[in-house]
Amino acid sequence: MDVSTISALMSPPDLSDCRKVLCIQPHPDDNEVGLGGTIASFAEKGCEIHYLTVTNGDLGAVDEHLSSAEIAAIRAHELEAAGRSLGATVFHQLDHGDGTLEHIPALAEEIAEIIRTVQPDVIFCPDPWLSYEAHYDHIVTGRAAAQAFLSSGLPLYPRGTSTRPWQPKAIGFYFTSEPNTVIDITNHFERKFDAMALHRSQFSEEMLGLYRIYFHEQGRQLAEGKGFGLGEGLKVLSPLHLHCFVEARKI
Repeated sequence: MDVSTISALMSPPDLSDCRKVLCIQPHPDDNEVGLGGTIASFAEKGCEIHYLTVTNGDLGAVDEHLSSAEIAAIRAHELEAAGRSLGATVFHQLDHGDGTLEHIPALAEEIAEIIRTVQPDVIFCPDPWLSYEAHYDHIVTGRAAAQAFLSSGLPLYPRGTSTRPWQPKAIGFYFTSEPNTVIDITNHFERKFDAMALHRSQFSEEMLGLYRIYFHEQGRQLAEGKGFGLGEGLKVLSPLHLHCFVEARKI
């Protein structure tokens, strides 16, 4: 093993040549908030964009007159409209109830079946190791997606499966405080916010305004010294980095 091999081992996977991605979100708006500019950028380059939404978001409304079923229906419509506006073309839904996620191995098996069916080059999901993340749906989804990513290439996983093994080359965690990859979203920042605005049941004009200020400043800081104006940060790792790899935090 030479120095170049060690250098490659300690570097995040390159996402520039991916042709198909699976964007996994706990709720119907997380992809837009955490990854919207990246999705638009990848779609513009010809990448096939799949969405996988784990819950139906049926708790996510402030209107007390709406039933859970009505909320879920509204959010399903907003989800597809927002995703398509960024370039997503295929939508997968697991339809768990909002706030009900608790069993990581069981959810990992569900996600693995989607990975093996879609056969993406890269998957994206929330970073479940984000400090102070209090929403358990995000923690469970991120941990389950990571386990599914690690195991979907095994012939007998999940048990009883009829799908063929598939190993994506990389996983990218969004909503991360430890990014190792910054995607140029300078030309896609407005599209991100146009997509977020389509989640009318979730975001008021005031909230969108606050998010715009926050993400613009965050994006400017992420892009410093990189030759572009605004960025979105991801923690990108390979399968090797996600098991018994004590240096993963340094990648």
